[in-house]
Amino acid sequence: MFLNRPVRNSTSRNISRLIPSVSAVQRRRFTDAASYSTNKIQVYTSSSRDPFLNLSVEHHLLQKTPPDSTILFLYTNDPCIVFGRNQNPWMEVNLARLAQFREDPASVGWSGGPVQLVRRRSGGGAVFHDEGNVNFSVICPPAVFDRNKHAEMVVRALSSLGKPNTRVNERHDIVMDIPDDPIGTYKISGSAYKLTRLRSLHHGTCLLRSPNLKNISGMLRSPAEPFIKTRGVDSVRSPVRNVGLENADFEAAVIEQFARMYGNFQVQENISDEVLEKEIISKGYSELQSRDWIYGQTPRFTFSTFPYAEDPRERPQLDFDASSSLTKLRFEARHGLVEKFMAEGASSPAPKDSLPALVSSSIYNVSSWSKRLSQAGIDSDGAAKIGPWMDDVLGVEFTKPTQ
Repeated sequence: MFLNRPVRNSTSRNISRLIPSVSAVQRRRFTDAASYSTNKIQVYTSSSRDPFLNLSVEHHLLQKTPPDSTILFLYTNDPCIVFGRNQNPWMEVNLARLAQFREDPASVGWSGGPVQLVRRRSGGGAVFHDEGNVNFSVICPPAVFDRNKHAEMVVRALSSLGKPNTRVNERHDIVMDIPDDPIGTYKISGSAYKLTRLRSLHHGTCLLRSPNLKNISGMLRSPAEPFIKTRGVDSVRSPVRNVGLENADFEAAVIEQFARMYGNFQVQENISDEVLEKEIISKGYSELQSRDWIYGQTPRFTFSTFPYAEDPRERPQLDFDASSSLTKLRFEARHGLVEKFMAEGASSPAPKDSLPALVSSSIYNVSSWSKRLSQAGIDSDGAAKIGPWMDDVLGVEFTKPTQ
């Protein structure tokens, strides 16, 4: 059943007039009730802060709820970066910074605990989640899917809580307009989507009271970005801002607006970590946590320390002595595995396939690029100079296998 949470204002206190009483809610176990054909309107909240669990529950609802049903799911995650199905984590995320948060947080002024890295099953860009924002998901039939429909629902919820200066922009994001502010408009919510033959999913996050706002930009700006050309999806960066609301009030207001749109619920339930006992949930949970999913699903990309025909961008000055025998380096990878690795030295006028020993190597299983390059035939001096730089830029301290 749904567990009513304390609310703090009159708007939230009045919500009971619009939401069906718990006595009208079917008290069946989550995985059973979700799939019943008679349950056309369902509402779920989660008391778990585990992003892998919440996304697994969301995926289960997408797959198993009746094709003609409409579902609302609200949840909050522990600190994590969630990036899109077709994105490149080396390009989107400062992985070295995440390693610092885990290993030496005091050195970078971080007190939020480890930040997990999560690849979701839907598209869209990379976003940061923490205890100060609430994620909303709406699953409905594809025939009635509209990218703005449920974003507008959230805007109405915000307006009911005294935040009338929010709107949906042309990118389907929810933004807040601040008069007399130099920036003027801030993004408070981004969305991602997944459409199947029978179902459509719109999920987004709303920044409410994140204590980590000042750190978000640093986490989502990768030092590897200037060196990577990818076939994946790039994130679009925007200035962000907290709305200034409590999570419980926001959840109550969104449920209220959902009730106004769709009427009585047949299911209203709070979900906890206990759902992991269900095999269908635990299977999806394990998949999302696997390194093969997080890193191995990365689309083809090229990493190069120098401009070339397909990517003529000027590169930043390299933070190592490039006067050794190894002066340039480029590799192509797909699904996290090296397909080509080319190096150029002082005696070689152009890059060549000089390191076949690195082909089929897993980038995310490298523990030291100096060691790996030496093993592949690069002279020890060159490997010792470029290796630590590659470790930092590619976030080896975060991606390497744990013992």
